[in-house]
Amino acid sequence: MSQVAKILIFTGVFLLVAGLLVWAFGHWFSWFGKLPGDIRIERKNFVFYAPITSMIVVSILLNIILYLIFKFWNK
Repeated sequence: MSQVAKILIFTGVFLLVAGLLVWAFGHWFSWFGKLPGDIRIERKNFVFYAPITSMIVVSILLNIILYLIFKFWNK
């Protein structure tokens, strides 16, 4: 099996598990998107939302997860 196929399969399984966790435990993540630093501007007929802090948290978590996966994958 090619390396690309392994990565695609792993990514699909990871997204499936993440989706199931959010579906089952979504109430635990109600704070997500409401962190300090997330910008939300609401005006009449206009809403602007920029989840800057939330995306930084997601980026850090994904980097840690991927680091651990590749560290153990390449042993």
